[in-house]
Amino acid sequence: MSVDNLDATIMRLRQQGRDDGTCEVKECAHDLSKDIWETVSAFANTEGGDIVLGLSERNGFMPVENFDLYRVRDQFIAGIGDSGEEGRLINPPHYSITPCEFNSAQLLVIRIDELDPSRKPCYIEKRGVQGGSYKRIDDADIPLSANEIYSLQNACINTGSDRVSVTGASIEDLNEEIYAQTFVKAEEITPRALLNANDLVTKLKRLNFVDGQQGVTKAGLLVAGYYPQQFYPKLHVDVAVHLGSEKASDSSIRFMDRVICEGTIGEMLEGAVEAVSKNLRRMSTVQGVGREDELEIPVEVLREAIANALIHRDYDSRFEGESIAIDIYDDRVEIVNPGGLWGGKSRTNLADGRSCCRNATLMRLLSLSELPSTAGSPAEGNGTGILLMINEMLKRHLRRPDFRPAIDHFRVVLYRPNGNAKQSKRDVGEATIVSLLLEYGELSIHELGEMGGLTINQARNRVRELLDDGIVEATAPPTSKNRKYRFKRR
Repeated sequence: MSVDNLDATIMRLRQQGRDDGTCEVKECAHDLSKDIWETVSAFANTEGGDIVLGLSERNGFMPVENFDLYRVRDQFIAGIGDSGEEGRLINPPHYSITPCEFNSAQLLVIRIDELDPSRKPCYIEKRGVQGGSYKRIDDADIPLSANEIYSLQNACINTGSDRVSVTGASIEDLNEEIYAQTFVKAEEITPRALLNANDLVTKLKRLNFVDGQQGVTKAGLLVAGYYPQQFYPKLHVDVAVHLGSEKASDSSIRFMDRVICEGTIGEMLEGAVEAVSKNLRRMSTVQGVGREDELEIPVEVLREAIANALIHRDYDSRFEGESIAIDIYDDRVEIVNPGGLWGGKSRTNLADGRSCCRNATLMRLLSLSELPSTAGSPAEGNGTGILLMINEMLKRHLRRPDFRPAIDHFRVVLYRPNGNAKQSKRDVGEATIVSLLLEYGELSIHELGEMGGLTINQARNRVRELLDDGIVEATAPPTSKNRKYRFKRR
């Protein structure tokens, strides 16, 4: 942390009157505080952060007297395990230590990096993983729950939870019409899958509808079961409509509408899209010489967000009691599924187009199946879903979706137009550029700025963000005078 950043950080903390989610202050005049390892664990397991030692929160974030910087520094280095002795932590994070001066006093700033997903969780050895693992929420170090610890430990491991055998289920619980259709599609696009599979059981085994002992797999049941909720009552989608912008505390007016969507994943997907759609406004747009009605949130975006929740949720037994929740508010729609990000995905690389799925068997079966009443598959599996949602919202001058990964769940927020949530300058600029590229195909930075009413820097910054998100691409190298931008070809 630079001196300028330190000054700005301390000013922010003073205005807040407390620590926050990115910075923790501790006095540690002569010795490390006993709770510092909780903070290190919390930052390492969340999104990283800074620890400022030698500063007193209770005294208005003023430097402490007689701060023994080098003694405290050496104690930290020893505690984290870098002095040749055993440290206090299992899976300690990368860190950096910077002595800084503030108001003519010495402070010690320790930057804690977020751990790589494959190494989480970081925890205090003496307390064990269940009692010594923490996460950062605002200014607090919160113990991780058992589900959160499980999610971190398995964030890069294929547990095969979608391939487990369903107790009590048999082939008779599968809909012949659905699995027969997948056989036809498999022979079309991946003929080796059913090579020399001459009987029903062999075909079902090849596609993993059933396992080697003819037990129905969880994936098979969710794709082709007559009624999967007979075996997993909470594996459904719960759609609730709320009055206002928050859930009501008054139990007498909890919901304006509520629909429980059950059945196969295809049936739940269609049911949930229908349930949400009937509670959204329709807007008219001019198309050529006529008018066309469409939902205030594009149906393609709703379908993609709900499909992602169904496909990528965690199907491990510990999450079987949790449904997917869709909450409709006056200003937004929120979709929450159990299970955090998997396979090295993070908030920063969600839109990189890399396909990564914890439920590979389920994804494969869904790619071979059709939606019950409309054309198309519930799953494409090509990693472009996030980009599609961003693109479709921006094309309509709507706020870009908000993706909020947590340790043991994932939340998507789709903002409704004309609600309390306003478009940011970034969203407005990106929407302008998207509209221009839709109309003209390829444009330079100068053309985008001039035609969109943006400064060159604004146009350049918005294009850079769209490039990072994988929505647009350049037509020539950065040094070329002929460099223009267009929608990314897929």
